Amino acid sequence: MKLNIKNISKFSLILLLIGGTMSSCTKNFEDYNKNNNGASDGDLKGDGQDLVIFFKNSLMSIYNFSGGGDPNSYQVQQNLNADVFSGFFMSPTPFNSGQNNLNYAMVNGWNGEAFKVLYLNVLLSIDKLQKNGLAETYPALWGAALATKVEAASRVTDIYGPIPYSKAGLSNTPAYDKQSDVYNSFFKELDEAVTALKSYKADSPMAAKIDQIDLAYPNTANEVRFRNWLKFANSLRLRLAMRIVKVDAALAKTQAEKALDPANGGVLENNSENFKITIPADGTFSNPLWFISKNWADTRINASLTSYMVGLKDPRISKYMSPVTPTAKDTALFEFKGSYIGIRTGAERVEKDNYEKFSALNTEGNTPTFTATTAPVLMTAAEVYFLRAEAALRGWNNAGGTAQSLYEKGVETSFTQWGVTSGLSTYLNDNTSKAAGYKDPTNKANNAESPSALTIKWNEGATNEEKLERIITQKWLAIFPEGQEAWSEFRRTGYPRLFPVVVNNSGGLIDTKIQIRRLPFPQNEDNANKAELQKAIALLGGPDNGGTRLWWDVAKGNF
Repeated sequence: MKLNIKNISKFSLILLLIGGTMSSCTKNFEDYNKNNNGASDGDLKGDGQDLVIFFKNSLMSIYNFSGGGDPNSYQVQQNLNADVFSGFFMSPTPFNSGQNNLNYAMVNGWNGEAFKVLYLNVLLSIDKLQKNGLAETYPALWGAALATKVEAASRVTDIYGPIPYSKAGLSNTPAYDKQSDVYNSFFKELDEAVTALKSYKADSPMAAKIDQIDLAYPNTANEVRFRNWLKFANSLRLRLAMRIVKVDAALAKTQAEKALDPANGGVLENNSENFKITIPADGTFSNPLWFISKNWADTRINASLTSYMVGLKDPRISKYMSPVTPTAKDTALFEFKGSYIGIRTGAERVEKDNYEKFSALNTEGNTPTFTATTAPVLMTAAEVYFLRAEAALRGWNNAGGTAQSLYEKGVETSFTQWGVTSGLSTYLNDNTSKAAGYKDPTNKANNAESPSALTIKWNEGATNEEKLERIITQKWLAIFPEGQEAWSEFRRTGYPRLFPVVVNNSGGLIDTKIQIRRLPFPQNEDNANKAELQKAIALLGGPDNGGTRLWWDVAKGNF
């Protein structure tokens, strides 16, 4: 990791630039725009290179690509936060002398990155598209832009809670919206997106450079392209509807049934429809997760993931990760050569020389799963089958199958996605294997018993809570390596059962058992927008630290 975080000292200025009237901020707006996108308002014609720049920038910033071979921004936006809290990854590097987010000693310079990227990159680019008439010129493409906006903003509100949304751009010190209102805005924007996407016809005008513009579904016939975007928008609605089920069950059901209504265009069903961000072919960018694993050795597999995949005999394991790679001089680890061993979150006494040899993302061998050009996948058909399985479990309309059939289809679709061609039936019928206990070859203080006795085979006689744990555990396994969504679902449901942090340096602010629930608001907002930030903390309903639950994160059972 290169600790070269660029501090943006006035987030409120950024917010002013992304909506509403900008006539009083023209100079600042142009400066930000020049620095990040390279075009001005007057350059955007809706059909040229500027459309490519702004649309690509909004898509790439969801996952926070960085140019010039430096994915540092992605690393602090997600990999050193949600990717770890989700149980997918852990760093072998003792950043900040071992006092960092990974053991709940929250680092201010890390905590604001997701906030910055949303406003400075994603929403600024989409605002440019809107103000230059994309909705009128190419309505379907505008629908895709709106779906992109909701995808990006939903990730950020699910990190912090209240965020400036409806008032962004209307004031130099924009007010925050409570999270319930942000979600209501999402559903309205998805309504507009779906209407626009459904409007596409074979003879509709379309931008000449559409395959350069659309990194999600490039090199696709436009009829298929916008059908896929429509399915993604509906699937995103389903995801967000399920997120709020414990706090507003009626709204969750209404929105989920709307998403699943076949008349609205359907949801993702095949891996060819998965929502992913293609790496541009110009060689400037690379998959940032691959980069920090391969080139910096700053991320390794989490012990929670190896516990489940080893214990459940999951045949996807070799696709996800590499076995430990010690040399003969690594005496403590050498006997485990060829095994899959992760690192506990907040492990005691992390030393890179030892832990970087633990299981890593599969970037090696003749056929590595992850390369510099592997497209990050942000939503899969498998995830949607598991969402539908939960909808069926809750008795909602339009799920399209039973909870069991959709659960099993989700596993099957994930196997297909990862190129696993055998072992599906054996896996689905395994009613004995469970997550393994954990043994750290270098430090027994990190050892732990199995986190869960849950097996794989569907049990129709089980309680709804056990059925949901089975659905969410398999969804968690299927959506790897997308840690942001995995962390959100862990907070919503409590599943899968993850190893807690070993060392908790929060000073009592975060409960070890409950685990971290959010990131604190950016320090820069306290400097530049203090009065509104204090109101946001009141909307949050608790202190501004990692132990406070979000609006939808309710401390009760799932049924």
